[in-house]
Amino acid sequence: MLIEKIADEKVNRYLEYLRAACALSKMFSESDCPYLAPRLAENIFCECLGADNLSRSDCAIDAKLNKVGIGVKTFVEDSGGTSFQKIAEFNKDSPLLRSLSDEELVAEASKLRNARLEFAMRAYGVEALIYHCIVRGRGSVRILESKMDFIDVGNIRLRRTPGKTTASFTDGKNEYKFHRSKSTLYMRFASKPHLNEIGVAIIDEPFAVLAEMSGKMPGLEMACFRPSVHLPLFSAKKGGGRCVPEKSGLNHWNASGRKRNMDEAYIRVPAKTLRENSGFFPQRGVSFKLRLPDGGVLSAKICQEGDKALMSDPNSALGRWLLRDVLKLEPGSLATYGLLDGLGIDHAVVTKNGPNDFSIDFTHFEEDVIDIEGGTGGRSRIRQTRLDLRGEE
Repeated sequence: MLIEKIADEKVNRYLEYLRAACALSKMFSESDCPYLAPRLAENIFCECLGADNLSRSDCAIDAKLNKVGIGVKTFVEDSGGTSFQKIAEFNKDSPLLRSLSDEELVAEASKLRNARLEFAMRAYGVEALIYHCIVRGRGSVRILESKMDFIDVGNIRLRRTPGKTTASFTDGKNEYKFHRSKSTLYMRFASKPHLNEIGVAIIDEPFAVLAEMSGKMPGLEMACFRPSVHLPLFSAKKGGGRCVPEKSGLNHWNASGRKRNMDEAYIRVPAKTLRENSGFFPQRGVSFKLRLPDGGVLSAKICQEGDKALMSDPNSALGRWLLRDVLKLEPGSLATYGLLDGLGIDHAVVTKNGPNDFSIDFTHFEEDVIDIEGGTGGRSRIRQTRLDLRGEE
């Protein structure tokens, strides 16, 4: 198991942070069981154990440590010692999925889930996948770990249940259920021998503790904020819809004119993004580091008229990584929006770490539609993410 390979001092610090966070449960809940928001659990895990935090991306894993991709889960068990937890959402695919029979539905959802796991392993350079579970009970927190399995599509067996809102199934290794109304896939997490256990005493007056802390720390400053921008990997079709242009962006290798390297690609930078984030990128032609999710580093720069393209130097390096290593496209095959959508991504997230130091990741925008001005003066439409600050149990 992963946590058994981590230095004791790091693990002890991790457990103490969990104990402290859970002690403040009455700030959020009146339950006798400790409360721990999922995002906080992910952040504590990464901060204390030295993992890369992937929570800002839209992928199947929350963290990466020593070539292992980790899904961090926190939940309260039911009376039977198990808990069904969300492992994937398919909002963009919901019209298709809802129209399928139960047999077709679970097969298609399983294939989509497996494709996202494969994408995460390629994009982040991990060789194994696990779940790290923080199980909360009355007066204690237990740590469990288990494999994050691919679904064995060829061994799926439906479990008939009354009603048509949920399709339950097993693949012989795990139990799953798919909620049609939510387009969400859940997996049953069963109790196993725990790796660690800590006692938790929930503080009756947590706000008094905060007041005391603030009095002792008058110079307390806000944590450093790292700005980021979201760059679409697609363009808008006339009349609606999305597409990856056949001769630009990810398919720049297919552009007319001079002979091009088959790996040439760039990521479009909308004019509105530049206006609203003045000074975010260095000036056109100035090289900067672009850190990849798998740990690699490219030399990149802003190029083309209107500063509309994020490219690598050489300009084939970005495409070689993105088209070949991540999307697994053969040379000469076009990137399509259907391919991106099936993997649950359609934007690149570029985060600024320093003046000439940036990181790139992926996400999928959904929710509210807004207009943005295209780099050529036209109008395109993207969707803007609404952050869910509630956390999910």
